[in-house]
Amino acid sequence: VINLKRQQSSGSTDFYSIFGGSDSSKSSKSNKLETYSEGSGVVYMKSNGKGYIVTNNHVVSGSDAVQVMLENGKTVNAKIVGKDSATDLAVLSIDAKYVTQTAEFGDSKTLQAGQSVIAVGSPLGSEYASTVTQGIISAPSRTITTSSNQQTVIQTDAAINPGNSGGALVNSAGQVIGINSMKLSQSTDGTSVEGMGFAIPSNEVVTIVNELVKKGKITRPQLGVRVIALDGVPEAYRS
Repeated sequence: VINLKRQQSSGSTDFYSIFGGSDSSKSSKSNKLETYSEGSGVVYMKSNGKGYIVTNNHVVSGSDAVQVMLENGKTVNAKIVGKDSATDLAVLSIDAKYVTQTAEFGDSKTLQAGQSVIAVGSPLGSEYASTVTQGIISAPSRTITTSSNQQTVIQTDAAINPGNSGGALVNSAGQVIGINSMKLSQSTDGTSVEGMGFAIPSNEVVTIVNELVKKGKITRPQLGVRVIALDGVPEAYRS
């Protein structure tokens, strides 16, 4: 999955550029698209003339356009059907004529520690597309805290590197049981660690992608609660 962004350009012959600066009022985006980042994805469904691909939200976030490099090396344009930052999932669509086979989801609730798994993706980008690494399930259900929220994920020691995001975590039957999402490279005190990768469980993936295809977004209830210091509350209310 290729995240494309438009080049930043500016009126370079202005007074400021002579001295190495630029007039921000003349800066603009050109129509030329450049590769900003690359990730991975899983073609999981073919329906209504479209092929649907699940990937991570952070893979396509901020893009001006998205392309998909298929297994045969052909690159095609893709459209973002919907995305959800809370679960870090997104769904893309491409023309169904490019889809010859789709992946099958397995039941992530049946996973056990020690079970063999394979991670498929494009670490460091398309140059290493279709890279496969093998490992085990370290923990089938691990709650971790991200910058935005808490997530329950599958922990694995299969090598997951930048560019693997959005790729498949597969069991020995060839079923997708998770979508690779992140890795932990060091602890909060700076200690380096290895073999700590995390994937979004397939059961959650299926629920979210079905909703994204249907509505284009995930709607969640919110409760209006805020915290205030008791010192600022009048005595009558405190009692």
